[in-house]
Amino acid sequence: MDLNWLRDFECLARTQNFTRAADERNITQSAFSRRIKALESWVGLPLVNRATYPVQLTEAGAQFLPVATSAMSHLSEARQTLRDADRGEHRFIRFSVLHTISVNFLANRIETLQHSMTDIRTRVISDSLSTCCELLVEGAVDIMLCYTHSAVSLTIDEAAFDRKDLLTDRLIPVAAAQSARDNGWNLDNRTGKDIPYLAYERTSFLGMVVDHAIGRKPFRAETIYVDGLVEAIKRRLMAGSGFAWMPETAIQSELADGTLVRVGGDDWVEHLTIAAYANPSQFDKTTRDLWDVL
Repeated sequence: MDLNWLRDFECLARTQNFTRAADERNITQSAFSRRIKALESWVGLPLVNRATYPVQLTEAGAQFLPVATSAMSHLSEARQTLRDADRGEHRFIRFSVLHTISVNFLANRIETLQHSMTDIRTRVISDSLSTCCELLVEGAVDIMLCYTHSAVSLTIDEAAFDRKDLLTDRLIPVAAAQSARDNGWNLDNRTGKDIPYLAYERTSFLGMVVDHAIGRKPFRAETIYVDGLVEAIKRRLMAGSGFAWMPETAIQSELADGTLVRVGGDDWVEHLTIAAYANPSQFDKTTRDLWDVL
């Protein structure tokens, strides 16, 4: 059983529409449908009638819905009770963070802050954008760090949270220097063989930003590898397998020593903002102090 299946089912029951529910849950409709089917398989009975419009719950679905919502409510209450007991002298400040921001920004930032704020304790959950947003909305974390970009909407009501912009990053197309030189890889060159392309999942945040970068420009590339993690793609990139878009914060040293080189001009570059979101009205003094200097 995956708790997300229950959240998906509650969302579908409320919206009565697979497309709208998938958008609200920030996943593709096919992935959303698979998760509903997985829940039905776990229960052992159909929960929704797909032949009706709008979507209706079956008799089993109607009986199961209050069980699902009650289970989620009880889990949330139990979690809050445990957290309240943890609000002592050394309570952990909880972050939800995109994985690459955790590795390439937050870890170093916390290390620096702990030199002057020796009493802070932090717990970091690195995950996808949709999960990070979900954890913030549910109060499971104190602060969320993510990328923002005009082409991608967050699945939170931004007006309900304070936002602090921490850093401007760039998403740039790069390749291993030797491979780029040997094969003449250059996105601005409209002729020649397609360049091997290491791509992000299209539904991921960076995947959507890259789609915006490509736009309607001629794109001479052949996708040979797809992954959702910057670090996994970087490993293939460093091996010379192809080119990829990388956050500049993730490859600063490799650009500086010439191991990686750009394979396209400024038209292929996208600007990102690393932003923090939180509800400071819920902060204790230590969390407030960290938020002020983050």
